[in-house]
Amino acid sequence: MSATSEILSMEELTQKFKNEWVVVEVIEDEFGEPKKVRVIAHSKNRDKIYRKQKKVEGDIAIFYTGEIPEKDYAVVFNE
Repeated sequence: MSATSEILSMEELTQKFKNEWVVVEVIEDEFGEPKKVRVIAHSKNRDKIYRKQKKVEGDIAIFYTGEIPEKDYAVVFNE
């Protein structure tokens, strides 16, 4: 779980951190939707990201960059 000073588009973010949880600082948005972000932390473990998010102030967002299951599917995450 590490930060980067690199500014990424949302497309670059999802490619670079595929199937990970990320907490980002929003650098640029359009109508409230993030367009450019700086990664504060990333991890495959959602709980680590939620703990990190509690320590960060500012205009931030949390994303999961993987595929979201379809409706009526049950998902189990195992570490």
